[in-house]
Amino acid sequence: MGILDKVFGKKEAKEKQAKIDWIPLTSIEQLNSIIEKSEKTALLFKHSTRCGISASVLRKFETKNEGLREQLDFYYLDLLNHRDISAAMAEKFNVVHQSPQAIVVKNGTAVANESHYDIIGIDLENYS
Repeated sequence: MGILDKVFGKKEAKEKQAKIDWIPLTSIEQLNSIIEKSEKTALLFKHSTRCGISASVLRKFETKNEGLREQLDFYYLDLLNHRDISAAMAEKFNVVHQSPQAIVVKNGTAVANESHYDIIGIDLENYS
């Protein structure tokens, strides 16, 4: 371990501190299933893998909400690979596409929708 690792800590250790068990959202059929079975609250996180803001929001969101892993289902949409699913989400939930964006789904409807750094302010405990 180098001197900088001792002072600042290793990067891997910091990354392992806060994690959510994300379920990849990869098809419109899966989205329809989430809507149909949403007695359990679902969080749909649209993430652009090329965007620094999106990466920052994702890390902060995970840190804030890792204790809610059992109460909610957390879905992760790779926006660059699944733009069609993002478009379907905008239509089904009547929301404007944003990136990053988080949509909270309960009983088949969107009960919260935020984008960019406002995502961090969503109080998921209110929806679990």
